[in-house]
Amino acid sequence: MKRSDELILYRNFENGQILEDMDWVLAHMEQEEAREEVQVRFYSCMHALIDLAGTYGFEGNLWHNYLTLLLVNNENVFSTSCEISGLTDGSLLQLAKHDFRIFMHLYRLDFSELEQKLQVGFFEEILHYKRGTVEGRVFNRRIRNRICELGASLAADSAAGSDMESSSCKDTAAASVSQSENTMCRTDAGLEKFTSDMMRFYQEFGVGRFGLHKAFRIEHDENGVQILPITNIAHVKLDDLVGYEIQKKKLIDNTEAFIQGKNANNCLLFGDAGTGKSSSIKGILNQYYDRGLRMIEIYKHQFQDLNAVIAQIKNRNYRFIIYMDDLSFEEFEIEYKYLKAVIEGGLERKPKNVLIYATSNRRHLIREQFGDNMEGDIGKPAEIHATHGGDLHVSDTVQEKLSLSSRFGVSIYFGSPDKKQFQHIVRTLAARYGITMPEEELLLEANKWELSHGGLSGRTAQQFVDYISAMQ
Repeated sequence: MKRSDELILYRNFENGQILEDMDWVLAHMEQEEAREEVQVRFYSCMHALIDLAGTYGFEGNLWHNYLTLLLVNNENVFSTSCEISGLTDGSLLQLAKHDFRIFMHLYRLDFSELEQKLQVGFFEEILHYKRGTVEGRVFNRRIRNRICELGASLAADSAAGSDMESSSCKDTAAASVSQSENTMCRTDAGLEKFTSDMMRFYQEFGVGRFGLHKAFRIEHDENGVQILPITNIAHVKLDDLVGYEIQKKKLIDNTEAFIQGKNANNCLLFGDAGTGKSSSIKGILNQYYDRGLRMIEIYKHQFQDLNAVIAQIKNRNYRFIIYMDDLSFEEFEIEYKYLKAVIEGGLERKPKNVLIYATSNRRHLIREQFGDNMEGDIGKPAEIHATHGGDLHVSDTVQEKLSLSSRFGVSIYFGSPDKKQFQHIVRTLAARYGITMPEEELLLEANKWELSHGGLSGRTAQQFVDYISAMQ
């Protein structure tokens, strides 16, 4: 039996084929009749390890990094119980220690014998890998470095212990007993440290996709609704948005209450284009990520999948914001009805760890026409009926359209800056980017820029400063 077959909790690994193949190689390396397949699987493992290093930006001991990736990515009943809230004792902890003993054995594997049998000389590169300028495409740098650090710690923990079956002593029986006791002590100490390091990681970062990523998107395939990580996120801070202090405070106060488990409201950020609505949402994510906030971006054509998304996240120990950017509906679009039911109105209550944040240029989200304000009584001129489609109960139509926006408990208006505010934004951004142009000339050029690039807005100011910075 392969060692990986003895695992109880940690199974069904993503990227688990490397472990399966390496386990098979080690089990059959002495069999001459299997030599060719041993070589094929071995080289396949080496290829996969190097490919993972390029994908995740790993360096150092790639075997240890790989084992650590398996541990931090595996969502099982133990790891998900540990995330954020933690786990103190019980049967799960003892079962996890059983699996960790097996992983400690895998961390301690000495490939020198295999290297001699296969006559290969590149293990030094695998065990002391240098990534060069490759940063990796999946994790952000902080998470990647933390995984590499954890891998080094777990390897040290594993080296501190040893397998009980390997302990032997050629001296007297008394010395043999003493040796066994010392081995057990080292093994227990190493196992406790290994377990403690893993639990600490789960509590600090979480586990799996939700533990290692900030933001997600959804995709509907033949297997149903999938929540997939977004790996390239702009590191926007709320302080990067110049002005709008009242708006930012409202957003922070609501999010802070949400993170603390208090009552919080769904938020609608509406107003003029380019005023920082989307940037504020991104800033909130970056500010509260370390405290367990995660964000799932969803588009209106995906609203029918909202219930399936919520079903996957409602029992996790994170706070999720479902983010809808540039939300608005034309009269013929009915997707907003799905959203209304999810926010408030369906039989199933929205989980306490889920909020909806949306941005829109429209205050009421759904397109309204002048005819919506006209009475639809019989006897009105035909042209008026044509204006609002001949609806006999226009007030009902208006209420139907307003009911969606009214389900956002917090509405925050972002208006375009006036000339003075626009110039303040330009000056602040120019100082932040180290632009040395005289202020009078800077503001003159900014005024010219905004006249031909969309008018007064924070986005226009940012684009102008980016342009000037590039020119300098």
